Amino acid sequence: MELNKRKALLVIAGAMTAALATATLNAPAHAADKEKCYGVALKGQNDCAAGAGTSCAGTATKDYDVKAWKYVPAGTCTTIKTPAGTGSLTAA
Repeated sequence: MELNKRKALLVIAGAMTAALATATLNAPAHAADKEKCYGVALKGQNDCAAGAGTSCAGTATKDYDVKAWKYVPAGTCTTIKTPAGTGSLTAA
């Protein structure tokens, strides 16, 4: 193989490696030891949402919105107490 083709292949391989590394670093931070907990996120601090009129990360318009969820350690959701009640594993 001629030198220019080898250089081109190395550049492409390097770019692909960088892209894969970036995708891995930007992967969601949640893991198997987390669960979605509805009704516990503060205004603007939700991880995502459920149902009509809701959106995703950071868009909750009120504290403890029962349609918005936040990742919490697995097994703790329903023990989290808020002024609006306890966390829920399902959207209201």
